[in-house]
Amino acid sequence: MDAFSLRTQWTLLLLISVLLGAVLHYFHVPAALLLGPMIVGVVMGLSGATLRIDKRFFLLAQAVLGCMIAQSLSPSILTPLIQEWPIVLAVLLLTLAASGLSGFLLVRFSHLPGPTGAWGSSPGGASAMVAMAGDFGADVRLVAFMQYLRVLFVASAAALVARIGLGDEAHSVSLLWFPALSYGFAMTLVVVLAGAWLGTRLRIPSGALLLPALAGAVLNSSEIAVLQVPEWLLAVAYALIGWSVGLRFTRPIFLLALRTLPQMLASIFGLMLLCGGLAWILTRMLDIDLMTAYLATSPGGLDTVAIIAAGTQVNMAFVMAMQTLRLFTILLTGPALARFISRYARTGTE
Repeated sequence: MDAFSLRTQWTLLLLISVLLGAVLHYFHVPAALLLGPMIVGVVMGLSGATLRIDKRFFLLAQAVLGCMIAQSLSPSILTPLIQEWPIVLAVLLLTLAASGLSGFLLVRFSHLPGPTGAWGSSPGGASAMVAMAGDFGADVRLVAFMQYLRVLFVASAAALVARIGLGDEAHSVSLLWFPALSYGFAMTLVVVLAGAWLGTRLRIPSGALLLPALAGAVLNSSEIAVLQVPEWLLAVAYALIGWSVGLRFTRPIFLLALRTLPQMLASIFGLMLLCGGLAWILTRMLDIDLMTAYLATSPGGLDTVAIIAAGTQVNMAFVMAMQTLRLFTILLTGPALARFISRYARTGTE
């Protein structure tokens, strides 16, 4: 693949992504416009493709996603979280314990350094984990591989669960791809640009997604402006996020990770199963459906979970509230957890 020019690689990436995304969309696969580009990106990345998505476009795509999330947010989402705070707190603590156990076992039974295993196993926003990992002595390349490998599996599993559980209802809404643009679209562009810039400037974890989501929710609820996020803009954002994840799977990083790949996969699947168990517990304690609970506890990236939630008829507000709370919980506890794993996971094995 590296023998092809960048223009040829871009052409192949675009054409095959559109084709695969259209096929998945035809068969009502949730997040088809994310999964198609992501799969194509993985294949091309492992085949030696040299093209990359500029980080600025990735941030803008996250900001667009934030504006889409804003349409489902309102102050009322805080009510169930406050009323059921013991359950919410318990789920957060159990998720933290599950990620800690996953990282501990991964380091104990592999050759990964402690910080690398800890940050690679943390189920927060993948980009935020990668950004922080280098400051704590972790191998950023392996952390990125582990994080985005989990994102790939979680996104695929969530889409499969939604497709099996909901059938054609998983993506039954008729989409209007090119609506007439209004004042709300202009406001959306302002929020996207400002949110992406401020999120980076203020160094807020996943700020490019969270700030537009909060700003958009305030604008919508105050009726100052109702953001308009047309489907064609979302499709572009989904593709950019899918390519950004997929193209990270390069051949050199894969070969570097190959030695510990079985342990990585065991860690990922184990964490997915544990979080799936937490989802089942949530459905028994709260008045929510299984798909909402599964996405709320799913250990994938905040952006990819949001895309899958948008493609299914679930409680988006609850999903995003739980995911955001977990992200900040892990950001606060991650450094201490990494130090603990680094110190104790190797005890008795060296």
